[in-house]
Amino acid sequence: MSLNETFRSLKEAQARLALENREAKDKALGAVAAAVDAYRTAILKANAGDVEKAAAGGMKEALVDRLLLNDKRIDGIIEGIADVIRLEDPIGRVSAGWKTPNGLFIERVAVPLGVAAIIYESRPNVTADAFSLAYKAGCAILLRGSSAALSSNRALLKAIREGLEQGGGISAAVSLADSGSRSEVDEILGARGWIDVILPRGGRELIRRVVENARVPVIETGEGNCHIFVDQSADEENALAVIENAKVQKPGACNAVETVLVHRSIAERFIPRLGRRLAGRVELRGDELSCAFLRQQGVLPPQLTVKAANEQDWETEYLDYILAVKIVSSLEEAIDHINRYGTKHSEAILTNDLAAAGEFCRRVDAACVYTNASTRFTDGGQFGFGAELGISTQKIHARGPMGLEALTTVKYRISGNGQVRL
Repeated sequence: MSLNETFRSLKEAQARLALENREAKDKALGAVAAAVDAYRTAILKANAGDVEKAAAGGMKEALVDRLLLNDKRIDGIIEGIADVIRLEDPIGRVSAGWKTPNGLFIERVAVPLGVAAIIYESRPNVTADAFSLAYKAGCAILLRGSSAALSSNRALLKAIREGLEQGGGISAAVSLADSGSRSEVDEILGARGWIDVILPRGGRELIRRVVENARVPVIETGEGNCHIFVDQSADEENALAVIENAKVQKPGACNAVETVLVHRSIAERFIPRLGRRLAGRVELRGDELSCAFLRQQGVLPPQLTVKAANEQDWETEYLDYILAVKIVSSLEEAIDHINRYGTKHSEAILTNDLAAAGEFCRRVDAACVYTNASTRFTDGGQFGFGAELGISTQKIHARGPMGLEALTTVKYRISGNGQVRL
């Protein structure tokens, strides 16, 4: 099927899906979850081929991990679909209603956004997450994953479509663009009138290409150059645990911390502790004073790698076992640094000073701002959205982790009794 035929099929399927009630949509999604489980062996086999090819091609370890599926992650995909089933259906919800002086009654009602296209890199779980959210929101969706995950995505799509057919759903409401060619992406970006919204999910270059070339509205998901500021009043033991989690638990995720800012008054004590905590796992790139504290006699473990940071380090999303460290003299300097180099994704302060926490949350410009918690919680599943389409760093109707609401728009219903405008 050509892409033009796919666009037409998705448009027609979405018109039918928009009329489905919650019961029908949930039944279809339940059958999809069962089909993913039934196809588990085939999905894992396809994924193993993708992973082997990626590793042989020199893909970074943290990015290979993003590509990898295993039984636990398949279980996570199935549970994610179940979570979406448990969510309230937003379609048809009346968010406001009022009567005008001339007697008209106006209601604002949630309706599906239409046909969505998501262009994403590596992570095959996005295939299931994006589909399940779109289907529950009454939207058809075109999936365009990376060539690195092509076999995995094909296997997942086969399971999804079979599940929809078994559950009485609309299998034409989901499609995979799988030619692997760059021209395919250009065709999607120019599909005005067929695609209602495009969601790019991946690295800086992918997002830039979509934003600069799309003729269709785009909800921009941003890269995650995320920061943690350790204030002078922070509980240092907790701070070490939070930073370790934010960097090490899944360094290839966009919500992993990339730069730690440390208040000058505790830096000489705290930074060597951080070095010992991360030794052998994370390379540190510090400013001049941070490096000096780390290299004091007896402080630097032999397995800890420390390099001098440069300007590029402050603006880099490593997606790897690398962490930049900088000493700042004040809360003000920390906020200024984050607002200059951050990508408006997720930022955190570790402090026991309520005033400092309040000032940080008020002034830092980001979709998600944390006090005394890891940035790794910026995730649709963790926020109770069941799954997510991505994390928007824009300032439009969708910001932060995007769940069902991001795929809805509004319709105004107006009821009268013969009014005419004078």
